[in-house]
Order: sequence, then C-alpha cells, then structure tokens
Amino acid sequence: MTTTMLYTKINNLPPSKKKEVDDFIEFLKTKQKKTKIKERKFGCGKGLIIMHSDFDAPLEDFKDHM
Repeated sequence: MTTTMLYTKINNLPPSKKKEVDDFIEFLKTKQKKTKIKERKFGCGKGLIIMHSDFDAPLEDFKDHM
C-alpha cells in the first residue's frame, strides 16, 4: 500500500475515526521505542555472579545415588 492510498483512506474517514487512527499511530510509535535494544558493553555483568569454591563438590542429597 502506498502512502497516497493510505492518505486517501484516512481522509475519507469521519473525524472520530481519524482520531482513532491518530491514537493508534501514537501507540505504534511508543511501542517501537520500547523494542529498541540497548547496546551492551563487554564486562557489564562483572561481579554479579559468584561461584563458590565447593561448586563441584558432591551434594548430600545425592549421596545414596553415587
């Protein structure tokens, strides 16, 4: 659909429907802003995850299965 065709369709609507189209366009613009992905920098999560020294140690709960 070309811009001219879209303009013609909108132009033929009653004023109340034109307002609905305008509201929907604003909604789409807002939605588009929210979907932009922020650029992440390498190392931004440093220090957020801690691995304990006994991470690989057997768990007491599985003692019967080993």
